[in-house]
Amino acid sequence: MRNYDLSPLYRATVGFDRVADMMDRVLSADSAQPSYPPYNIEKMDENTYRISIAVAGFAEDELNVELRENALIVSAKKAEETEDKTYLHRGIATRAFERRFQLADHMQVTGATHANGMLNIDLTREVPEALKPRRIEISGTKVIEGKAK
Repeated sequence: MRNYDLSPLYRATVGFDRVADMMDRVLSADSAQPSYPPYNIEKMDENTYRISIAVAGFAEDELNVELRENALIVSAKKAEETEDKTYLHRGIATRAFERRFQLADHMQVTGATHANGMLNIDLTREVPEALKPRRIEISGTKVIEGKAK
């Protein structure tokens, strides 16, 4: 396992605590990242994204999508089965899970759909007008009666 020293980052920046803490958590993860359920993150265009999660075997009411403090939390819990079934082979995993995605500032969840065993979550980056770059017009100096203003 690699150890990274992030103390120069803490010494040279102000206000980036959340980013530094997130990097520290990612780099110091002791356990292997869970691979269930499989998912894709797709960039649709400049400001829209889609997270697709394979949730075969789960009904809509067994899935939960929640946004909490810039974290998108997707979880599922299968309802209790009342029938005793005998499986010769059980390859479809329907165990409970929780998957977290850390979202950047100004990311908004615009919708979620569940179809054909896939949960699709659409996200959009909505930067406020005050933070968007704007062009400042440069005006020339005016000369009135021999004086520059």
